[in-house]
Amino acid sequence: MQTDKIEVLPPIDSLVPLKRHSRLRSGLAFGVAAVSDVLSFWTVIAPPVQWALDVGTAFILFLILGKRWALLPGLIAEAIPGMGVFPVWILVVASIAVYDGIKKPSRNQVAS
Repeated sequence: MQTDKIEVLPPIDSLVPLKRHSRLRSGLAFGVAAVSDVLSFWTVIAPPVQWALDVGTAFILFLILGKRWALLPGLIAEAIPGMGVFPVWILVVASIAVYDGIKKPSRNQVAS
């Protein structure tokens, strides 16, 4: 089956690599999350202090990592009484580090 149709492929350079956070930013975010989770463990008996700590942590992580929707479920999970004993902020930062590069393929990539 021979066709005269010529198919032009895009150059490899036109594919944009995924932007990841630098090691410094990721390390800083993990450090902030770890300190917050340790302090959160000790502030379980004072909920207003724990809420202030969690809002401050979310704000600092927002400044470090940028606008990430994964921070909101972490903040909601930390607002649940008794969740302060789990390392929620570390899990949030880890999920951003692992799953942040996963993007929905565009229609052009799906069609080819």
